[in-house]
Amino acid sequence: MFNESEPQLLLMPFFLLPQNFSEVVGSPLAPSKALRPKDNLLSGISDGVLAVLAPVFAYWLYSFMFHLLDHFQLAEKYRIHPSEEEQARNKVPSHEVLRDVAFQHVLQTVVGMLVLRIDEVPTTGDELYQMWYLKQNYFPSFVPDSLLWFAYSYGWSFLKIAVCLLFIDTWQYWLHRIMHESKFLYRRFHSRHHRLYVPYSFGALYNDPVEGFLLDTLGTGLVAFLLKLTPREGMFLFTFATMKTVDDHCGYRFPFDPFQILFPNNALYHDIHHQSWGFRFNYSQPFFTFWDVMSDTQYKFVREYQEKQKQITLEKYKEFLAARKLNNETSERELKKTQ
Repeated sequence: MFNESEPQLLLMPFFLLPQNFSEVVGSPLAPSKALRPKDNLLSGISDGVLAVLAPVFAYWLYSFMFHLLDHFQLAEKYRIHPSEEEQARNKVPSHEVLRDVAFQHVLQTVVGMLVLRIDEVPTTGDELYQMWYLKQNYFPSFVPDSLLWFAYSYGWSFLKIAVCLLFIDTWQYWLHRIMHESKFLYRRFHSRHHRLYVPYSFGALYNDPVEGFLLDTLGTGLVAFLLKLTPREGMFLFTFATMKTVDDHCGYRFPFDPFQILFPNNALYHDIHHQSWGFRFNYSQPFFTFWDVMSDTQYKFVREYQEKQKQITLEKYKEFLAARKLNNETSERELKKTQ
């Protein structure tokens, strides 16, 4: 018999659900509800706390992955700028970048923990009732019950996340643009981020603390509150947005990077904004470019820059291979002398 108090069934593919699922949602009688606190993904830590901590861990782990590529020179073929340019042009030491990012994460975590104190405890046990209600009031009879289940289990969350992405892009575009167009705001706040002329992963959230709070913590937290995201939806949104921001500053143009394939606003697009000749363009971040297009703030020669950068990367990669070959040959000669 189908037990409506077992919400774990909603995680199964539809073809594995009990056969009388359609009978339950199609019945004129409403299923019973048995609300209880929702189980957490990980034992010993609530989903809410995990939603606060997951993006912080994702930031450092994902950044560290790119740092390994930098340190061991494992992907020079895809670098946007050669490593010596990163060291020569950036105006801030790495330890200061790491310090400021850590401070922003502390502030972000404190705010998140305070918000959790007023959040309602997620509950479960009324999923079948909600699907029954949708079936009775909004879904025509010819709509398959599998579509009803999918729409309730995933479709609504997908729609909320999509709206969140558009909201975040809008929030960040206009705040970012204002920071550039106001000389006071630029000098006081945003100029700090632009000390990185050659972006790298750990510097993605290198901002003035006030700007970091307004741009990232407040904007993303506000839309999560307005759309009443569940802790798991928030966990996905916060972590996804964090990793996308890191990817935009990674310094590599990978042809196989899903972030750079799916989104027109990628590492190369944002790299233009960090150049001295491009900081008045490409304000959009972190996902799409529609505000730049509609507001005529997109750099006019994006494609040309991409092609030029490909050629520069290829030439530098050839130089890197030649230098490595020379070093290897020198090491072999020195080794033979000592034998």
